[in-house]
Amino acid sequence: MTIENERAHLLKALRKNVRYDGRKTDEYRPIEILYNISKNAEGSASIKLGDTQVLAGVKFEIDKPFSDTPDEGILMVNVELSPMASPEFESGPPDNWSIELARVVDRGIRESKVVDFKDLCITPGEKVWMVNVDIVALNDSGNLLDACSLAAIAAIKNALFPEIVDGNIDYHKKSKKGLKLKDIPLSVTVHKVGEFYIVDPLSEEEKLTNARLTVATKKDGTICALQKGECATLNEKDIEAMVDLATSKAEELRKLL
Repeated sequence: MTIENERAHLLKALRKNVRYDGRKTDEYRPIEILYNISKNAEGSASIKLGDTQVLAGVKFEIDKPFSDTPDEGILMVNVELSPMASPEFESGPPDNWSIELARVVDRGIRESKVVDFKDLCITPGEKVWMVNVDIVALNDSGNLLDACSLAAIAAIKNALFPEIVDGNIDYHKKSKKGLKLKDIPLSVTVHKVGEFYIVDPLSEEEKLTNARLTVATKKDGTICALQKGECATLNEKDIEAMVDLATSKAEELRKLL
């Protein structure tokens, strides 16, 4: 069956307000969040979004700041797509999809300004805290974009700085200090299939998407970042509808955190 035939089959189902797994167009699969899943990370979380599962861990390091921001800490996001998660993933250097996932997660956090990077400065121009967020996909059953966003924020909320003893980090001892978050930014990706807008697609539905829009918002609905994907164009009506849907679903997801 060709992609167009599969898309026509999905559109026929959507016109009856039914998806492959029986959900409505604006309905997420069951979500499960677990914290402290790694004893070696300063913060960690596991996200199950239906059969999609993602792990995230936060590690703190002391490093030299970037020359253009000498009094600000550093945030680094990395996404690893394990071959065990999908037959489409291969071991080796990050591919374009893992790089895009990391950038979308990073941008949603960074552009929301919820992390006070100046608070991560130890000695201006010499030492700052580097926050490393490592995300691993254990199983890809669709919607890794939203799963990675949820996992990253959950792990960051869970993170505590390690103790500094005689000027060195003691990773065996955690302090009571966490990252000062001013808000909880979350990304929701809305997919357009034909004339329909759906959230949390299965991997089978993702392949039939004409266009997608990832919308990162804060608690008050302020948009922090947008990322458009796939080749079909989106008009003003599409964008307004997709942003409205993403904003309302983000409120639901935020309650889980």
